[in-house]
Amino acid sequence: MGKILIVDDNEQITSILATYAQKEGLEPIIALDGEDALDQFYHQQPVIQVILLDVMMPKMDGFTVCKTIRKTSMVPIIMITARGEDFDKIMGLDMGADDYIVKPFSAREVMARVRAVLRRIHPPEAEAGGYKVGNLTINIEDYKAAIDQQEIPLTKKEIELLWTFAKNKNKVFSRENLLDSIWGYEYDGDSRTVDSHIKRLRAKLDKYNHPDWNIETKWGVGYRFEEKGHEK
Repeated sequence: MGKILIVDDNEQITSILATYAQKEGLEPIIALDGEDALDQFYHQQPVIQVILLDVMMPKMDGFTVCKTIRKTSMVPIIMITARGEDFDKIMGLDMGADDYIVKPFSAREVMARVRAVLRRIHPPEAEAGGYKVGNLTINIEDYKAAIDQQEIPLTKKEIELLWTFAKNKNKVFSRENLLDSIWGYEYDGDSRTVDSHIKRLRAKLDKYNHPDWNIETKWGVGYRFEEKGHEK
C-alpha cells in the first residue's frame, strides 16, 4: 500500500482526510507541524506517493516545507489553506506545488485531486531519452527540460505544460483543454490559473535563446507551441 503524508495542525482535518485516504487505498501518515512533516518525509520518502500540505502551521509554514522537499524530490504536493488570495496560490505554485485547494473543502474533492495527481506520476507518453524539438529537450520521466543543453528550472506543472505543447506542435489548446489534460480533474475555479502558469513558463524560457519556436497566444482561442517554418 502506498502512503500519503497529510500535514495540518488541525487534528479534525487530518482525521477526516486520513479516513478518506484509506478508502482510496492509501496509508495515511499524519504530521501536525512543518518540522514533523519534514521528519516524516525523510524517514518514509520512498513510499510516500503524495503530500497534502497545509500552509499556516506551527514551527515551519507549508511554503518552506514545499520548497525544502523540492530540493530533493518531485513527489506530488497539494497545498491546502484557508487563505485564497491569488498571491498565496502563485507563491505555492512557484515553490513547486502541483495543486492548490482552499478551505473549506470537500474531502471527496481533495481525494479526486489526489487521484488526478497520481495518474500523472508516470505519463503514458514518456519516452526514453526525452523529446527534442529545435534546441529544446524535454525528459518527462525526470521532469527536466533544457535549451541548448542548459537545464531550465521549471516546476512540474510547467514541465507538463511544455511537454503537452511541444508534443502537439502548432495545435491550439484552449484553457479548458489544458485544465483537462494537465490538471486532470473537473476544475471548478478560475481558468486564469492556466494564464498565470503560462506567463511564468514563458518568462523562464525567454531567459534562453530559442529563435525557432515559441509558445504563442491565439487571441480569443488559447495557446499553441509554434515551430517557425511549420506554422499552420
